Formats: sequence, structure tokens, C-alpha cells
Amino acid sequence: MTSAMRVGHGFDTHRFSDDPHRPLVLGGVEFEGAPGLVGHSDGDAVAHAVTDALLTAAGLGDIGVLFPDTDDAWAGADSMGLLAAAVVRLDDAGWQVVNADCTVVAEAPRIAPRRAEMEARLSTAAGAPVTVKGKRAEALGALGRGEGLACWAVALIERR
Repeated sequence: MTSAMRVGHGFDTHRFSDDPHRPLVLGGVEFEGAPGLVGHSDGDAVAHAVTDALLTAAGLGDIGVLFPDTDDAWAGADSMGLLAAAVVRLDDAGWQVVNADCTVVAEAPRIAPRRAEMEARLSTAAGAPVTVKGKRAEALGALGRGEGLACWAVALIERR
């Protein structure tokens, strides 16, 4: 028996880049003046975590399976495009997104001032409400030292 609803969990983390020209993109929104994230694509950890949550909920693998960082075709890819492509795969498999929620853990940048923009971009790509919140690591570990950031996401999908 297959459930009519399923939950998926996603996680992604990236360290900050030393490249002063690499933009920081989170949830499809560019954060001016902040260091970018090291990554094969644009490094958007928020979009990556949501993508993983959706794909795993549907049993369709994960972002590394569909868009491997060993494939030059995905070098510099727009992660919002990867998220949208994952949603198409869910649709093809008979699933639709109900909602997703993300938690970004970082000392900087502050998420709250850009939250509405991030939620709007992510919700458009997912075709359903996506919420975002920022938390600090309170000076604990690599995240607390500002070496990078991490994002957790959970998503609910249902059979069409």
C-alpha cells in the first residue's frame, strides 16, 4: 500500500569562498556584499536542501544522483532551475508538493531581511508554499565561526 502523502528531509552545507567575485545566492536571492559559497553549481544550499527533501519524499533519489557535481553539465548551474526540474520529476511520478520549510544556520548573512524574497522565489519554483527561517549557531563549531552555512529542509508531498 502506497501512502497518499509522504515527507522528505533535505540537508546541504557549503563553506564560504575566498573568491571575492563569487556571489552568495540563497533561495534564489543574491546577497550583495556577502562571500559566496564554494560549490559546483551556484552553491545555493537552500535550494539544494529543498530539492533533496522533495526528491527523497518521492523516492526519486537526491540532488547528487540527478545533478552530480562530477558532471560538467551542472557546473555553475542555477540551483532554482535544478529545483524546478526536480518538481517536474515529481509531477511525472504522480506527486505534487504540498509545502516545504527550511532552516538556514549561519552567523551571516542575516536571513530575515530577505526572507520574503526567498520564500517567493522558492514557492514559485516548487509550485507550493515554501517557508524559510534563519538561525545562528551561537559561536559553536565551524558554522559558529562563520566558515560556512548549512540548511535543513522538510517537504510534504501528496499523490495527485
